[in-house]
Amino acid sequence: MLIRKAEVEDAEGIAKVHVDSWRTTYKGIVPETFLENLSYEQRELTWKRGIKENNVYIAEDENGQVIGFSTGGKERTGKYEAYTGELYAIYILKEYQGKGIGQLLVQTVVEDLKVKNLNSMLIWAIEENPACRFYEMLGGKKMDTEEIEIAGKKLSEVAYGWGDITNY
Repeated sequence: MLIRKAEVEDAEGIAKVHVDSWRTTYKGIVPETFLENLSYEQRELTWKRGIKENNVYIAEDENGQVIGFSTGGKERTGKYEAYTGELYAIYILKEYQGKGIGQLLVQTVVEDLKVKNLNSMLIWAIEENPACRFYEMLGGKKMDTEEIEIAGKKLSEVAYGWGDITNY
């Protein structure tokens, strides 16, 4: 398994992980029609742009297939002065979860944030997402909640924060 910075050519693999992860993680949480309508092609276009705008990191298996990814940068809302950085996304194919890949992908983003002098971090997650336990295990503290709506369904989104990632 290898973790490396993504190139634009990796957008297709990232899109597949993104869509497939949503479909497995949010089944029974997000409306099924929303999950069915997720498009590999649309996500690929989104990630081609995203890779150019932000550092995106991928985890590859021994065959060079993308099995997970993460990305982060400056906290986007400006509402949380104590949290300068944000883990924008982390997704890992279900069959590769629980093998330490998530910790490596988070650590890679943390190192990138520290280089940019962003020494604290938050991440938003749908409250029913099983990964919330993962964020808590990594030391994230619940710091805020917001109501969001996906395909007409109201959901609670939780922000987990790490006040100091300098020694993470």
